[in-house]
Amino acid sequence: MKIAIGSDHAGYLYKEKVKEILVDMGHEVSDLGTDSTESTDYPLFATAVAEKVANGETTRGIVVCGSGIGVAITANKVRGVRAANCLTPEMAGLAREHNDANVLAIGERLVPAADLAEIIESFLSTPSSLVERHRRRVELIHEATGC
Repeated sequence: MKIAIGSDHAGYLYKEKVKEILVDMGHEVSDLGTDSTESTDYPLFATAVAEKVANGETTRGIVVCGSGIGVAITANKVRGVRAANCLTPEMAGLAREHNDANVLAIGERLVPAADLAEIIESFLSTPSSLVERHRRRVELIHEATGC
C-alpha cells in the first residue's frame, strides 16, 4: 500500500518511527515532511498528506503533531478525507470499520511509542464496514459537509 506521511516539529520523531514501521510492514512511503524538530506549522504538512489521499496518489495517510488534534482538524478540511485522531489500536480499527477513515492522526505527546505499530497495523488492516448503517452515516457526512 502507498501511504503519505507528514508531521510538524512536535510530531517529527514519531513520523520517523512511523516511516520505519511502514517500511518494515512492506508499504511504500511518501514522506511529505517536516524534516527536523525546528518549529513549523502543522497545517502545511497535514494538508499535503490529505491532498495526496484525496486525489488518489496514496491509499492512506498518517499525520502526526503533538496532540494529533491540529493535524486531524486540518486534514478533515480537504474534500474526501476522513481523518481520525486515534490513541489506541481499538480506536484505529473502529475509525476504519465504522467511519471509513483514510487518514490516521497521531499525537506524539499522547500515544506511547510502544503502541505505534499496533495502532498503525489496526488502521491499515481493518476493512471499512459494508453494514448499511455505517455506509449511510459516511454518506451523511459527505452530504452534510460537501466533503
